[in-house]
Amino acid sequence: MAIRELDSTPSLSTLYPKALLGGVLRKPSGSSLPDTELVRTGVVVDPAHLAAYNTVCGFRLSDELPATYPHMLAFPLQMALMTEPGFPFPLLGMVHVANRITQHRPLRVGEPLTVRVRAENLRPHEKGRQFDVISEAWVGDHLVWSDVSTYLRRGSSSGPVGRRDQLAPPTPDALWRVPGDIGRRYAEVSGDRNPIHLHPLTARLFGFPRAIAHGMWTKAHALAAFEGRLPEAFTVDVRFKQPVLLPAKAGFTSWAVGDGWAFELWSKSKPHLEGTISSL
Repeated sequence: MAIRELDSTPSLSTLYPKALLGGVLRKPSGSSLPDTELVRTGVVVDPAHLAAYNTVCGFRLSDELPATYPHMLAFPLQMALMTEPGFPFPLLGMVHVANRITQHRPLRVGEPLTVRVRAENLRPHEKGRQFDVISEAWVGDHLVWSDVSTYLRRGSSSGPVGRRDQLAPPTPDALWRVPGDIGRRYAEVSGDRNPIHLHPLTARLFGFPRAIAHGMWTKAHALAAFEGRLPEAFTVDVRFKQPVLLPAKAGFTSWAVGDGWAFELWSKSKPHLEGTISSL
């Protein structure tokens, strides 16, 4: 694998126009992912940015990073990787279908991190093709955090379509009232300014009746519900179902499973998120 070390964090304000232009001009091509890993060393968390992230996502203010926060540090590298000319799919139109984060130990403000990002495991999906973007945070020679983001590129069916049973929504433990501006607020702290999250008009251009919440915001907000009960080392694994149209009211449910938890987010008869938290 070719390792390319970056001397600065990629600019999302530059990458988004590149992604939008690529979505118009590029067509899916190729059958393999680039054999490249992007690396950024000496990454240190800005306490003010962490506080803003915690406020938007519902975490307590602390110098300990929520397990979802390092995704903010890896996201610019993910964008840079997926907008390179050799990437087989245009970024526009890809769907984030799952995310698995493993925290090997708590991370704190002030720890210098090395962030690494690569893509792998291109495989069939019943609605097209999917692949994983692997992000890692290291402190010295120790892997302290990892993130597997699974993306779907819709296309002709290339995998078996399994039978799905229609499930009934569970009785919620809590009601989420998701404001209409949460997409813009999360975009401010994450840098993820995908038009589908920002405004009803821009969302309609991509087939959504209204703006939708970021999947990683829903995951972070769900994880915040377990603060004070999480072990030091754990994996939180989610699948994104149907988008949360903004504004929204959604029912959040969680229950114990072995030494961890399972949780779901529904609105009326639509499942939005299902996930598990398990100790390492």
